[in-house]
Amino acid sequence: MRNITSDLKVADQVWIIVALLHREYPDQSDFSIREIMARARRESIAQPLRPSFHVHVTQHCVANRPPNPGRWCMLVETGPGRRRLFRPGDRSHPDREGARSEPEPSAVPAEYQQLLAWYRQDYAQRAVQDRESDVLLALRGSGRTLWEDEPADVYVRRLREGWV
Repeated sequence: MRNITSDLKVADQVWIIVALLHREYPDQSDFSIREIMARARRESIAQPLRPSFHVHVTQHCVANRPPNPGRWCMLVETGPGRRRLFRPGDRSHPDREGARSEPEPSAVPAEYQQLLAWYRQDYAQRAVQDRESDVLLALRGSGRTLWEDEPADVYVRRLREGWV
């Protein structure tokens, strides 16, 4: 019989555990490292919990932290001690450019395959929807016509006329 825990990379286990949390708590945008560790202890895919699981959650899988040495982009640090799954468009450390952000489908056990479909069709798509509906991001580029008839320095000088 295949030993799921030993065949599956720790980074993939981390992704699966955090994806399960997102599915179980859809109204929660991120999770504490403590919540992730507790969920991992309850899930059979992570048994026995490997010692490196914690460092993967805190460092190796975190896209917006410098790689040390792991360079996956599976999680995002949303605040001190907080993580969520990485989504397309999230910022990542430049040294993680091109890194894997989800498990290879062939590496994921059958009972967790639905998480990959959910991630691609629902979770990852929210990033696109969030950017499209974000009021501030919608303003991007809106001021480019302000000084199209005059150089930018002339425009700024004109605005500052009369300042004390």
